[in-house]
Amino acid sequence: MHELGITQNIIAIVRENAQGKKVQRVLLEIGQLSAIMPDAIKFCFDICAKDTIIEGAILEILEIPGMAKCRQCGKTFYVDKPFGICECGSLQIEIINGEELKIKEIEVEELCV
Repeated sequence: MHELGITQNIIAIVRENAQGKKVQRVLLEIGQLSAIMPDAIKFCFDICAKDTIIEGAILEILEIPGMAKCRQCGKTFYVDKPFGICECGSLQIEIINGEELKIKEIEVEELCV
């Protein structure tokens, strides 16, 4: 399960960017063509966050659909695998969405003094 290593990296990046503040929420974007299983990331998140400033944070995952553009006719269309065929019959497609893994937002606790 490569999601464990990915989640450990996500936790490290969030910790670094939180600058010591308690993290309340993390929003990830995971492309449906990325070969990353959102449920596995959710499973690993609490385990990897234990005893860190991220422990107890809410993890939200936004799944990004796969999109491709035909290099022959220019049509843009949804794909559910990293290859496919355009309605025009062309196999020359370019994946334009769906392979990403992004930490989109980090919400940290602000203390009022």
